Amino acid sequence: MLPFLPDVTVDPPSPEPRDAYEVSAEFYDILQADQDRARVHRFYARDVRTARKGVLDVGAGTGRVTLMSLAESRVPVHAVEPTRSMRSLLMTRLAALPVDMRTRVTVHPQGLGEAGLREVADVAICHNTIGCLPPDARRALCPAVAEALVPGGVLLVHLPPDRLPHDEATHVLPAQKVGQHLYGGRMVMSADADRIRTRFDYWVRGARGVLREYTETFWMWPASRAEVIAELAGSGFVPLPRGADPAVLAVRLGHRRTSGAGGPGRASGHTRL
Repeated sequence: MLPFLPDVTVDPPSPEPRDAYEVSAEFYDILQADQDRARVHRFYARDVRTARKGVLDVGAGTGRVTLMSLAESRVPVHAVEPTRSMRSLLMTRLAALPVDMRTRVTVHPQGLGEAGLREVADVAICHNTIGCLPPDARRALCPAVAEALVPGGVLLVHLPPDRLPHDEATHVLPAQKVGQHLYGGRMVMSADADRIRTRFDYWVRGARGVLREYTETFWMWPASRAEVIAELAGSGFVPLPRGADPAVLAVRLGHRRTSGAGGPGRASGHTRL
């Protein structure tokens, strides 16, 4: 039984940046989960099965990589997700797991540079993540991942777009029925100076028409495969032979280097690292 309201004491929350996913968190799983689940398994499952120390999920979101890693390995999993709305969905999903799986996963509610992880994993995954980081924040992530991996560990990076779009492109998200309501949306991408504007338009419809509509905008920064390899090389990563999917870059941690750009830290702006 919950206590009466007068008996509850709530400590003032520490200041937090605006939750960049406060709208998309509601729609992400229902509109994109099936496609993303299959892609995550195709991209990373084989490497996760080889993990002997641990798996690091950088920018865990609602947990696609985390859940796959728990299912495909028997090692501890570290899920880094500083965004409250996405982390809440991840925690709800983890709460439904069997105890033996749930006790293998640790959720870190801050950026990777603030989590203090050192040599906790031999496989690290950045899925659908680094494209959302400004160049300086993307470069700052490299030494933080190197710190969290054991020497010889493998990092798998879902590469960002390598160039700005020439024209506005629209991708319709397949509508999904939930009870008496239909959920749908679209993603619209366009160039804006050196960034990619990614706008999500969501809607919920009932028998009498549109019940709710929302719009949320994110930014992405393009980077070529060669640029990402060069940035990672500064932290001791060397590229591995290309895998089956060109969307994923695989690198291995050799010896660590001290980056002239400074140590890892939390990126500013729209970031989940």
